[in-house]
Amino acid sequence: MRKFGLVLLICWQALPAAGQEFEACLGELQIQARDQGLAPWIVDELIPGLEQQTRVIELDRKQPEFAQTFAQYLNARVTEGRVSRGRALYQQHHDFLDTLTRQYGVPGHYLVAFWGLETNFGSYLGSTPTLDSLATLACDPRRSDFFTAELLTALALVERDGLDPARMKGSWAGAMGHTQFMPSTYRQAAVDGDGDGQIDLWGSPMDALASGARFLQQLGWERGLRWGREVRLDSDFPFQEAGLDRPRPLADWRTAGVRRADGSALPAASIDSALLVPAGHRGPAFLVYENFRVIMGWNRSEFYALSVGHLADRIAGAGGLHSPPPTSQAALTRQDVSNMQRALAAAGHDPGASDGILGPATRRALRAFQMDSGLVADGYPGPDTLAALAGSSP
Repeated sequence: MRKFGLVLLICWQALPAAGQEFEACLGELQIQARDQGLAPWIVDELIPGLEQQTRVIELDRKQPEFAQTFAQYLNARVTEGRVSRGRALYQQHHDFLDTLTRQYGVPGHYLVAFWGLETNFGSYLGSTPTLDSLATLACDPRRSDFFTAELLTALALVERDGLDPARMKGSWAGAMGHTQFMPSTYRQAAVDGDGDGQIDLWGSPMDALASGARFLQQLGWERGLRWGREVRLDSDFPFQEAGLDRPRPLADWRTAGVRRADGSALPAASIDSALLVPAGHRGPAFLVYENFRVIMGWNRSEFYALSVGHLADRIAGAGGLHSPPPTSQAALTRQDVSNMQRALAAAGHDPGASDGILGPATRRALRAFQMDSGLVADGYPGPDTLAALAGSSP
């Protein structure tokens, strides 16, 4: 017994500080779980057995060196193979998807598009133990509050729905199932779509599709409205009017000469829309409606929402873009974008934090700088804009 205790002592002393901190954190999580009234077996057996995933921390810290261009992002996600597979699955589940449309208002081709982008139609759901991932991130100071709440929610779902912790696997950040729901979204929107009396987002595509439809309804999906559409602009179009933060009535865009991509007139609908030019004035242009913002409630990336919308259109039978994004545009590194942000700030245009992310604030600052410099004010960091910024630097 003394020898066994000595071994334990040596192992404990050899445990890295990070491991000791994780064990202490699990103790704090037990207290919080107990305070929330979770079952004693979850508090006293399940939580102490959670394991720290060092790979999760590595992935959380890892930032992509290059910011993908719109062409790179879109072409990697809306592929001919994915369109073909999406169309086949749309037909396979057509009756069920029609039922979801009647119930939740979301057309089936959108649900299949989300399915395709999230897990390639269920071909890869993720392999990281969900509870371990969430505990690892909850015990990391960077986003502890968020992931602590997600972990406690996941533990509550284990108790409420009888989920098997060993079967709960997903992304490194804790997203689960065919539609990659975080635990809070699972709790908010997950439903039994196949009528077997249980919710299974891992094993039942019907449960996942129904849950996706319910989630989009909760986010405010407008029945009968598209996500948006590709449009054609005149050569002298004032690109400073573009941006998700500059919506206008559709009639105003008609007056400004904006047309459908095939050259026909825009519909005479009484709705607001915003113009996006994700690859600058040399790439495609899109008018996006309220449901585009709903899609961004699922994922905050404009590129993601455009990809969902375009993939949904393709699944429903549409062809490719009339003006595909140019593949010749160079991807900027995060350091490039950070340097650009500092140059914009030095030129008197606020891009927000110099975080290397080309977000809405940076695009606004770019448009303002381009207007001051006599350039096309499309908010895109093309070669002319970058050269002008370099020339303006002290």
